[in-house]
Amino acid sequence: MSGPYAAPAADHDGHIDAQELTALAHGLHDNPFGLLGPHDGWVRVFVPGAQAVEVLDEDDARTPLREQGQGLYAGPAPYARPGDGASYRLAIRWPAAEQVTADPYAFGPLIDEATLQRLAQGSWRDAGDTLGAHLVEVDGVNGLRCAVWAPNARRVAVVGDFNGWDARRHGMRLRHAAGVWEIFIPGVQPGDRYKFAITDRSGNAFMKADPMARRCELAPATASVVDDPAPYAWSDDAWMRERAARQSPAAPVSIYEVHVGSWAACDADPCVWDQMADKLPAYARAMGFTHLELMPIMEHPFGGSWGYQPLGMFAPTARYGPPEAFARFVDRCHAAGIGVILDWVPAHFPDDAHGLAAFDGTSLYEYEDPREGYHPDWHTMVYNLGRNEVKAFMIASAIHWLRRFHIDGLRVDAVASMLYRDYSRQPGEWIPNRYGGRENLEAVQFLQELNDTVRAEAPDAIMVAEESTAWPGVTAPVSEGGLGFHYKWNMGWMHDTLRYLAHDPIHRRHHHHDITFGMVYAYSERFILPLSHDEVVHGKGSLLGKMPGDAPARLANLRAYLGFMWAHPGKKLLFMGGELAQPAEWNHDATLDWNLLDHPGHLGMQRLVADLNRLYRDVPALHALDADPAGFAWTIMDDQDNSVVAFIRTDGQRPVLAVSNFTPVARHDYRIGVPRAGRWTELLNTDASHYGGSGLGNQGGATTGDMAAHGQPQALSLTLPPLATLYLMHEG
Repeated sequence: MSGPYAAPAADHDGHIDAQELTALAHGLHDNPFGLLGPHDGWVRVFVPGAQAVEVLDEDDARTPLREQGQGLYAGPAPYARPGDGASYRLAIRWPAAEQVTADPYAFGPLIDEATLQRLAQGSWRDAGDTLGAHLVEVDGVNGLRCAVWAPNARRVAVVGDFNGWDARRHGMRLRHAAGVWEIFIPGVQPGDRYKFAITDRSGNAFMKADPMARRCELAPATASVVDDPAPYAWSDDAWMRERAARQSPAAPVSIYEVHVGSWAACDADPCVWDQMADKLPAYARAMGFTHLELMPIMEHPFGGSWGYQPLGMFAPTARYGPPEAFARFVDRCHAAGIGVILDWVPAHFPDDAHGLAAFDGTSLYEYEDPREGYHPDWHTMVYNLGRNEVKAFMIASAIHWLRRFHIDGLRVDAVASMLYRDYSRQPGEWIPNRYGGRENLEAVQFLQELNDTVRAEAPDAIMVAEESTAWPGVTAPVSEGGLGFHYKWNMGWMHDTLRYLAHDPIHRRHHHHDITFGMVYAYSERFILPLSHDEVVHGKGSLLGKMPGDAPARLANLRAYLGFMWAHPGKKLLFMGGELAQPAEWNHDATLDWNLLDHPGHLGMQRLVADLNRLYRDVPALHALDADPAGFAWTIMDDQDNSVVAFIRTDGQRPVLAVSNFTPVARHDYRIGVPRAGRWTELLNTDASHYGGSGLGNQGGATTGDMAAHGQPQALSLTLPPLATLYLMHEG
């Protein structure tokens, strides 16, 4: 072992060199396994603060150890076998009680050489199974197996409730091949808190939370918590068998985005997850949504980040309850027929002292150069995905959520910031790649490996990219040079259409291109159309607040817009509160204003969203060919003077005509060409009185006449209500 204390010196009475003892007493010894535990028929135990120590053989016969000073005890124990933690036990008398335990320094190396080699090569599977803290049995002894990657540390110890947070007590063994420190601590229980006490090469000492912790202390406290290894008893076999079909490009996927802490009022006890399980899945089902998307629920130090600055990439936040309660919540969602997608953040992490930043005194998880390793937008650190171990850490996190908690998909946050080295940076503030370009080649490789791994390990789960640029092939297979995601958020469509709707209707004729342009690239990727939380915060106002006009006009505009969105190709996503037409922008410190449902206009909006989801689910023409150009055809895209658009959606069987009138002027006898003659039934009218509209419509449908229009041999003559969207389906 390396370091100034690598070769212990002891005389025949078990005494050690004074320098060795001083190093132990001050928490500086970097090779405690070379000194403590069984050696040449002697046992040495370092327990500062203890009053006496005895060694128990396999028959429980006791032999007292002699105090050597400063908390070191030693004595002969010929039956103590090195590397066999069950060959003896220690009886340690503390001022308040006696502790009988196996000796952590009697256990041999915990990680085999092959695993160490794979860890160094970046094996995500070995990182997830080996690193961190796991309650296991070793040599017939139950305890906590700890391992942490800190290759540049001088010394690492485990501190926690089980050793009085004394950094001198449980110094770890360094496995040089992988830069991993390890120890097995007998007797640790689920719920015990712990951290790693690290001394860097310069002698600075600090404590870090476990990067791999499966459970964390409630913020603002920052300790890791020993997780109960008992597996959750899932009851969602039927869901898991069916979810591939439920999430395919041909399926109706309608996502309700939720911030758990502000959806509805919950008490801390019983836990939030159990209360949400009683409310949220049933609500999402009643509203016709197919999925929930939860803003990041990984442990994060600052609630105001909404979870987008996480440090516990394996731990559900303690704000809402323990991990098993989160599993119950997911199980309840699946029982209600609702999938669960998690926002997941591999782009950056905060620089809190207890977290990943300068983890072992060096830039271990982040790039060292701030031109690569510091994010100017969020004042956070950027993961160095060019390091095998960091890449393995992140992939292990993703698979952890998909496997342990049966998560149905991950929405990967801020992908654009990962792909470009100059993202939000001025000239001179970024470092080109090895070819002189702006692309982050390490991040590209990571995303490809991530998505390939998910397809192999959780083939029915989906990966969704929040990617705001025109990077090609986000949803193309990795084998074809793509990134390998299943879906991509269509940020361009969202920005264009919201910009269009924000104009006074009298001016919309000059911006008609904004409402139609999305179809130019609609099939370049498999898209989700998002109206997300990002559009209702930071002074942007609510969805309703973006609409022009008086209160009734704003409601009508939003109803027409949602009708247009649900008919447009692409899966759907709506942030909570959008279905209530909240007048104010989202406030994460307050719950949704459910009292709005006492007002007819807001109740009507909720009814409309539920009906849109029902139609989207029940009418194959609206979803079956979402990702296929054969499922869409413009009927009217150039009537900018009237601000009217119309198109056909089809599954090859019964077509649906969608017509939107984005002016407050009713259009009577408006002729629209259609592909089939006969009766067309009105499935939806966003101006219906049931939704809070004027009730103007077509009395249930219309029949084609002997007239041609828009390249079709027959046409419908319709009344287009003001600021409204209509769906009509051929009766067939």
